[in-house]
Amino acid sequence: MVTGMADGVKEGARGRADRGDARRDRWRRHRIERRKEFVEAALRVIDKQGPDFGMEDVAAEAGVTKPVLYRHFTDKADLLVALGQRGTEILFNRLMPALNQELAPVPRIRRAIDAFFSTVEEYPNLYRLLVHPPPHAADSPSTAIAQEDKRLIATAVTAVLGDYMRAFGMDSGAAEPWAHGVVGLVQNIGEWWLERQSMSKEAVVEYTTQIIWAAIDGVLRQHGHTVDPNKPLELNKVIKMRDTRGDAATGAEKAAE
Repeated sequence: MVTGMADGVKEGARGRADRGDARRDRWRRHRIERRKEFVEAALRVIDKQGPDFGMEDVAAEAGVTKPVLYRHFTDKADLLVALGQRGTEILFNRLMPALNQELAPVPRIRRAIDAFFSTVEEYPNLYRLLVHPPPHAADSPSTAIAQEDKRLIATAVTAVLGDYMRAFGMDSGAAEPWAHGVVGLVQNIGEWWLERQSMSKEAVVEYTTQIIWAAIDGVLRQHGHTVDPNKPLELNKVIKMRDTRGDAATGAEKAAE
């Protein structure tokens, strides 16, 4: 009988603990979803007002008071970090599928470049905020996120270039500086195009594609290889761009706890 009572007490304690865990999980998921809603509201504010916005603008757009917003973000820097993470998610969700399509070399390059410029075109003020924040936010963590994005993309490009170069019997040591050069080239052209808007997106995508292919074609020919730019390579089936990010949701989940 005593044993039965003890077992009952243990079962009751476990049940209360399970219910407590379930409530915490529901609360955590609720906070994650609310943060996402506020980040989307901030994106709408940035789209309308530009990179220099206030927390009161985000609160008004979300239909809440500032104190409610500050329950989910410690300060504006915290919101900027979340915006940077959202920008990373948007870009990578478009870029990685484009890079991994089994297309001929030039169409594959074109698709990836178009993914980047389409993102810049759709979120111009977010891009400005992350790459060139206002003076008072120059040291914002979101700027560090933009730099980290460049590094992540260059690391992924390094891996895939190295695979191709080794497959062609070439020295893959050049893959890393080449990858960083390509990423810097595309970003610089993107910034120039965003500010000047002197040609269509289609035109700048095509010019950038041709510049990158000319470099690749030149290096291949120096090593005795001729590749049809419009014919898919068999290597495409085994060489894929790897997403070098961690779990995109991890940061948001930790912040929500």
